[in-house]
Amino acid sequence: MTGVVYSRQVEFTAHGPVVVHLISAPKPTGDLYQLKPVLSNNAILGKERLTAMQDDVSSVATVAGVNGDLFASGDGHPTGALIRSGILDSGPSGLRSSIGIDGDGGLHVDRVTMAGTWKGTGQRRAVDVNDPATTKRSVLYTPAWGLRTPPERNSVEAILSSFPAAAPNTDLRATVTQVVDGGNQAIPPGGAVLVARTDAQFLRTEAPVGTDLSVTLLLTPQWGNVVDAVGGGPVVVRDGKPVFRSLEDFTTAQLSTRSARTAVGQTADGRVILAAVDGSQPGYSTGLTNFELALMMMRLGAVTASALDAGPSTTIAFDGKLLNRPSGAGGERAVADALMLFYYGVYAPAVDDVLSPNGDGQGETEALSYKVVRPSTVTATLSGPGGASIKLDSGQRAPGVYKFTWPGTNADSSPAPEGKWAFSVDATDDQGRQTSADRQFSVNKTLGFVTAAARGRRLTASFRLVRPARVTTRIETPGGAIVGTLPTRSLGTGTATATWRGTPGRYVLSITATNDLGPVEQTAAFRLTRG
Repeated sequence: MTGVVYSRQVEFTAHGPVVVHLISAPKPTGDLYQLKPVLSNNAILGKERLTAMQDDVSSVATVAGVNGDLFASGDGHPTGALIRSGILDSGPSGLRSSIGIDGDGGLHVDRVTMAGTWKGTGQRRAVDVNDPATTKRSVLYTPAWGLRTPPERNSVEAILSSFPAAAPNTDLRATVTQVVDGGNQAIPPGGAVLVARTDAQFLRTEAPVGTDLSVTLLLTPQWGNVVDAVGGGPVVVRDGKPVFRSLEDFTTAQLSTRSARTAVGQTADGRVILAAVDGSQPGYSTGLTNFELALMMMRLGAVTASALDAGPSTTIAFDGKLLNRPSGAGGERAVADALMLFYYGVYAPAVDDVLSPNGDGQGETEALSYKVVRPSTVTATLSGPGGASIKLDSGQRAPGVYKFTWPGTNADSSPAPEGKWAFSVDATDDQGRQTSADRQFSVNKTLGFVTAAARGRRLTASFRLVRPARVTTRIETPGGAIVGTLPTRSLGTGTATATWRGTPGRYVLSITATNDLGPVEQTAAFRLTRG
């Protein structure tokens, strides 16, 4: 995405290697970029993998993000704040930090509390928002909870068929349309249900059918300009300095153990940093303590930063593709919510580095595509050596993904010139926003017809060059570990061979030819035996 950088870093420490995944993005001002939470299954109850949540919103934006709040392992409800587009879906935990994003793209990490009350014909009485039935307090259930209130005995429900969106710090009023008992009541679309438990008798007498009911959800601090928020904690950077002791509701073991960690931060110029540290995998990545996470975010330039849920929940993904290696035994873990960067401009996915249309069946075509999320006027072109230009697409396009396959030919079907090429897409959407995306690749027919013939423990490789090149030969495991290399050779045109002897097993032969056109690589799998 334009202006967005992903990097994977490995640091070797006295405790073992540490693998860090970072996404750095422009300030999320709300025009082309937004930083906001996504709720799994679009409901408080339930869990979903981060990659699946990204797939759910892929039609409205191109997204990158990390896992969000801590959550209940059973029903999956977030245990802290959740505000989406100014609507409070879950109250904050006053014992740990909440992460807010204001309308100007500023990041706020604060200890926020909520004082919720309802009032019928009597005095104001305490209320929470979308809490599970284990609480004994009165709870306001909005459509964000799900389809129905929890099934339970000895409760009284006031049905509010029409109820304002649950914005905090506002007097929310509605008329009681029905009073029922026993829980498991349908939550009206555009409405809400007020469930009383220990206050059941008060609700029955003070909020009969026809009552003008008032609900207020007051936040402290008020966070008046915060439009989106997610729970998390603890705070790890404040005013550019790492925080060692946040005095939040976390155990010493949670903070001092080296494990996978997730964090979000913002630099002085407004750029957002999303970080995921792999952990609990000796030999690959040991992870960090919470204070080591704080030091890392400070070194990255964050002036404010907070941790998010850690351990097996730590996940980072882009466009529905997992980027890290989660520490849970089952791989990527289903979580309650996520914090994602939304990009609304044109996006062109990555392409193969080299197109090599020489008839050997490898790299014969280049798969090109772009995505727009709003109605847009689009021009997509290929530009190559000597001013070569090929128009692939032009005109008004509806939201969607548009795909092309290019075989390396000009418009008249003649071979396109070899060298550096660019796939460029320019788009102007229906809001007048102009964005562009481009991908670089090369057309290079230097290398082709790579074969790997194995006999016993001996490999004989064969390949063909159509122009001189420096040739490097590697032998790798299927997982990518290099187990053998042959001396680099400068070769002329024609067919060449190489041999290698190894232990029995499965391998991949990699031949790379480099000249003025750049490098081109081809691979072939083979297996050595004991014969």
